Amino acid sequence: MSWDAWWAFFFAVWVIALSPGAGAVLSMSHGLSYGLARASVTILGLQVGLLFVLGVAGAGLGALLVASETAFTVVKVVGALYLLWLGLQQWRAPAVARTGAVAAAPLSARRRFLTGVLTNATNPKGILFTVAVLPQFIDPARPPALQLAIMGATMTCVDLIVMHSYAGLAAHLQRWLRSARAQRWQNRFFGGVLMAVGAALFFVRRQPH
Repeated sequence: MSWDAWWAFFFAVWVIALSPGAGAVLSMSHGLSYGLARASVTILGLQVGLLFVLGVAGAGLGALLVASETAFTVVKVVGALYLLWLGLQQWRAPAVARTGAVAAAPLSARRRFLTGVLTNATNPKGILFTVAVLPQFIDPARPPALQLAIMGATMTCVDLIVMHSYAGLAAHLQRWLRSARAQRWQNRFFGGVLMAVGAALFFVRRQPH
């Protein structure tokens, strides 16, 4: 990968990371509910899911999912149903007035991490991005594994910055959203957004060949 290709890829990654999506919604939701430090566990899970998708695309399985209508539909439905379930859980989460800087966290660190992993790993839009965009930046004359490693490091570094920014911004709003009523509306807002993103995934189509 040449420097020119890397800079172009770097710019593309920033555009994708900054675009609102399930990862951004989850980061803001957990940042507002648990604070930035605890939301970092969720964000680390998002990166593992992101690297999983990159590995799938690099191994050629992503191209298979895009080429096969059945395989792509299965991944799409699983991802959509997971986000709908996640949004419903957020919507129905109990509202408890905050008495400190951070509310009591009903989700353990392990569950927050797995939630982050599954959110990105089951996202068909992420697979479409990696399969459609990554090959444009790979130099066939150079080792592909090294180029994928560079891309993976670039994607995770950028996404860590962006997701922590989203979570940090949401965490700063905690002081104004400590009442049970405010938390209830927060849960319903983020739950509704997650369910909307999940519903939108049903309309994602694979690239025509």
